Order: sequence, then C-alpha cells, then structure tokens
Amino acid sequence: MQNDHTDVRQHILNTGRSIILGKGFSAVGLNEILSTARVPKGSFYYYFKSKEAFGEALVASYLSDYLAHVDALLAPDGSAAAQRLMRYWQSWMDTGVSDSPECNCLVVKLSGEVSDMSEAMRMALLGGTHQIIARLADCIVQGAADGSLPGTLDAPQTALTLYELWLGAALLTKLRRERSALDAAMHATLRLLNLPNPNPNPDLAAA
Repeated sequence: MQNDHTDVRQHILNTGRSIILGKGFSAVGLNEILSTARVPKGSFYYYFKSKEAFGEALVASYLSDYLAHVDALLAPDGSAAAQRLMRYWQSWMDTGVSDSPECNCLVVKLSGEVSDMSEAMRMALLGGTHQIIARLADCIVQGAADGSLPGTLDAPQTALTLYELWLGAALLTKLRRERSALDAAMHATLRLLNLPNPNPNPDLAAA
C-alpha cells in the first residue's frame, strides 16, 4: 500500500515536472497535470493540500535528483578535482541551449517566477542552491589539495561567485536563445580558476 502511495505521488510529480519545465508554474493548471497523468482531482488532494504544496514537493523532488547528478559529476574518481569541477560546468553548456524541456533546470525556470508568489517554494529553491554551492566549494577544496586548483582560492566565495555567474548566464541564454552568455561564463570560470582554455575565443579574450 505504501508503494502504491509513493508511486502515484511520484507519478504526479514527474508528470508535473515535465509540463512545468516547458511552460512554467503559473501557466499550468492542475487539470492539465492530472489529465496528462490520468489521475483524478480527488487523488491529487489526497497527496497535496494545494498547488503550492505540490510546487514545494516538486522542487524537493527535482533537487533530490539534481543533487544526485551533481554528486555523480563531482565524486572523486581518480581524476583531478579541477577536471571534475569543469565537468559540472560543461553540463550547463551541454544543456543550456537545448529547446527540450528535459534539458531545462527547474531552479532557473522557477526562481524568478515563484519567488514573489510562494515563500515555501522560494525557500525550497534557496535551500537547493545552498546545497549545490556547498558541493562546489568542497570540490574546490579538493582541487587546492591535489594541486589542480590554486590554493589561494576562497572555496565558499569562489563557489558562490561561479554559481551566480552561471545562473545569470543561463537566464540570459533563455532571453537571447543563443549561447554567447554561456561561452562568456566558461571563459570567466577558466580565468577565475586559473585554468587553460582549450578552445580560446578571440572575441572573449579581448573583452
């Protein structure tokens, strides 16, 4: 019985995530989510008290999956910490200009939209960003220890700066619908971390 509860609840969350990644939170009504999931409205309110409660659970579910993805990218695997850190930023490059909803980041999608609308969702998103930044800081500390990153870096501040840089670049990419902001973010990241640029862009180097 518990498994049935978990499966139906997660099915609603997964269906909602796919739709909301494409359209945003406000533009999607419960009827669209439930008809797509083929779940009656009464069942929805059994699992979630309101659309806001659903949104909070949606963010928590997404972040759980996303943090597992971050952990996989940053986990020690015999490679230098700097390489693992850049692997994470490369994942932003790889997905940042895709039109596929599955390649969108829910944090990027919802942060501006719901922060003034739902305190619960805002706090869930904020807590998730804190956890991401903490993982990045840990990787930077590892990089200083193995010599692949400068030992002079302030790991928490550098992690925060980089995350803010890439979050802004992701938002600009959505506005521009081209990748120049992500290219600039990659260039700035390599420069901040004192790493060589394997694909130098003369226009960015001159900026």
